[in-house]
Amino acid sequence: MRRVLTGIQSSGKPHLGNLLGAILPAIELADSQTEPAYLFIADLHALTTLRDPAQLKANTYAVAATWLAMGLDPHRHVFFRQSDVPEVCELAWYLSCLTPYPMLANAHSFKEKSHNLAEVSAGLFTYPVLMAADILIYRANLIPVGKDQKQHLEITRDIASAFNRTYGELFELPEPIFREEVMILPGIDGRKMSKSYGNTLDPLGDPQELYKRIKRIVTDSKPVEAPKDPDSCTIFKLYAVVAPPPAVEDMRQRYLSGGYGYGAAKEALFEAIEAKFASRRESYQRWMADPEALEAILQAGAEKARTEAQKTLSEVRSAVGVRPPLLRLRKRTPKSLSQRLK
Repeated sequence: MRRVLTGIQSSGKPHLGNLLGAILPAIELADSQTEPAYLFIADLHALTTLRDPAQLKANTYAVAATWLAMGLDPHRHVFFRQSDVPEVCELAWYLSCLTPYPMLANAHSFKEKSHNLAEVSAGLFTYPVLMAADILIYRANLIPVGKDQKQHLEITRDIASAFNRTYGELFELPEPIFREEVMILPGIDGRKMSKSYGNTLDPLGDPQELYKRIKRIVTDSKPVEAPKDPDSCTIFKLYAVVAPPPAVEDMRQRYLSGGYGYGAAKEALFEAIEAKFASRRESYQRWMADPEALEAILQAGAEKARTEAQKTLSEVRSAVGVRPPLLRLRKRTPKSLSQRLK
């Protein structure tokens, strides 16, 4: 069985880097498999940084609408909201009891903020354990990840191995799937495209705002007539992942030959993004106008996801020696004991 799984945080509306580096590759990979993929909105993970309930809900619908606008078929695959499957939190606890402190202390998600421990929550510290539970509870083994998430998947494999050594071979170790050309996209300032840097491009938003932000992409000061290095230019790097290969090669030769300015390259980048995403923007807007339809799709997916999660959790409970929940405790308790407990 080859089961694809990936999740996108609902910490904000997905940007160009999310679309090209995660969502579109995940849908392409999912559609290439015979087994339904598990694709979810990671709203529990988003709580490590987002504390506004209304914003969390709005972001969740924005992410859902984005997946659907990008071509996800919710009837073919299992598409759901992370928090609608509470079993994942129970599994995370069992896994956390096998996860050594140094492993989490070395995780990028913690180390980036470890200079100010007062701002580090327990949720942020144990973020990789919840991610491991997300993967293992659905028995997923093909995980599309960016380069910045590679370490977290390695942690998942280490945790799964520790569980298997301790309690028996229950989990298959998941494998990462990388797309080298879109591992890390640059933002308009040249750094990694990230909402936290405020340097993103939004192909599904207002085209005029997209155009303005493309015009703000930072370049060097070479004049129009001078030859330019395409491989060090943010404009070209972005163009290379949205334009057809012949157009990309044509721009490369224009850079190398000279007589081609950055202004013209920015115009070409805008046109390429519009050609790729204009119809998807319309689909996104239609989904956002119908939150009831989005909710129905997410709940239907959650029912399927919970069925699989409950199967896995039942095996995990048996392996670690924890009984299933006693939902009928009163009926199972001897009458004399029931009286003493009153």
